[in-house]
Amino acid sequence: MRSWRSRAAKIGRYLLALLLLGLAWKALAEVLGSSVLPPPEAALAAFSRDALTAAFWRHFGASAFRAVSAMLLAWLIAFPLGILMGGSRRIDALLSPFVSLTYPIPKIVLLPIFLLLLGLGDASKIAMIALILAYQILVTTRDGVRGVHHKHIDSVTSLGAGKLRVFLDVLLPAALPHGFTALRLGTGVSVAVLFFVESFATQTGLGYLIIDSWGSLDYLRMFSGIFGMSLLGVLLYEGTDLLERLVCAWRYQGRR
Repeated sequence: MRSWRSRAAKIGRYLLALLLLGLAWKALAEVLGSSVLPPPEAALAAFSRDALTAAFWRHFGASAFRAVSAMLLAWLIAFPLGILMGGSRRIDALLSPFVSLTYPIPKIVLLPIFLLLLGLGDASKIAMIALILAYQILVTTRDGVRGVHHKHIDSVTSLGAGKLRVFLDVLLPAALPHGFTALRLGTGVSVAVLFFVESFATQTGLGYLIIDSWGSLDYLRMFSGIFGMSLLGVLLYEGTDLLERLVCAWRYQGRR
C-alpha cells in the first residue's frame, strides 16, 4: 500500500509539472504569435499523429539503441576501473594524472576523429557518448570508494577475509550507489550528446528528425522529435533509477 501511494504521489508530481510547463508554453506561444513556437495542443496533436507511424519509432529505436549501448559500454569500462582506482593507492597514483589531464577536455571536439576512425555508422556515435559518460562514472565511483573508512575494511580483514571478500562485501556495495547516481545523472548528458551526434552524418535517429524538420520548416514535426527525445530521456532516467532500486535494494529498506 505504501509503495502504491509513493508511486501515485510521484505520478501526481509529474502531471503537475507537465501542467505548469504546458501553461507557461501556452502563454509564451500566445505572446510570440509565431509558427516557430506552436501552441502545446498543436504540438501534442502532431506528436500523437507521428507516434502512430512506423517512421517515428524507427527514429526512436535508433536513438534508444545508441543511448543504451553507450551507457552500458561506459558502465562496463568505467565502473570497475573506478573501484580499482578508489581501492588501490598504487593504481590511483598511476592513472589519476591521466584522468586529471583529460577530464577537463571537451570530448565532443573529438567527434570528427571518431567518425574518421570508426566510420559514420553507430559505432562512432556510441563511442562518443560512452567516452563522455565514462568519465563521470569513473570519477564518481572512485571518489565513492575512497570515502570508505578503513575501519570497515579492517573489520572484514580481521575476520580472515581476503581481497575478493573485501571487494564483494565492502568496496562493491560502497561503489554501486555512486556509480548508479553518475549513470542516472548522465542520462541527460547522453541524450544531449546523442542529439549532437545525430544531427549530421546520419539519416536515422531523433536528432536527425529534429534537424531535418527544422531545415524544412516543418516545426510541428520538429516538436514531435523534441517530444520523442524528451520521452527517451525520461525513460532512460526512470529505467536507471529502477535498476538502482533493484540492485541496491538494501539502501531503500525501511524507507517510506
